[in-house]
Amino acid sequence: MTPTEPHTDSREAHTSTGERPSDSRADRFVRELADLKIPDPAAARAGLWLRLGAALMAVGLVLAVSAYFVSHNTQNPLDQRDALALGLGGIAGTVVGAALFLRYSLTGFLRFWMARQSYDLAVLADRLAERDLNHDLTSTDAAPR
Repeated sequence: MTPTEPHTDSREAHTSTGERPSDSRADRFVRELADLKIPDPAAARAGLWLRLGAALMAVGLVLAVSAYFVSHNTQNPLDQRDALALGLGGIAGTVVGAALFLRYSLTGFLRFWMARQSYDLAVLADRLAERDLNHDLTSTDAAPR
């Protein structure tokens, strides 16, 4: 666009890129997310691993606490050793469950954050490119800050 051409509405400028003028920003964002082919964060497999991690955390904690009470309520060293092994297994299960839960709960959030960041950077690049097109290069004015 040269400085002598009239300024057009921003909606009219977007029609040349294939976007409809009636699209809202959210509609464009959803369409661009579909174009990125990012898997759905609410997929069944990820939800299954998330629930499995939470269940493993809870079961491991219950197992560790019950093993503590078993080992302290008996005088038989064989039962105490079994309870200690069971308690360590419960602690290991809790740690693994916490790792699974944390991994699959953060995955959905970080995937959305990355897509949102990508979209915002694309909008910023479009804005900067439009500003460069509108800037008169023959002007002797100081550069905008």
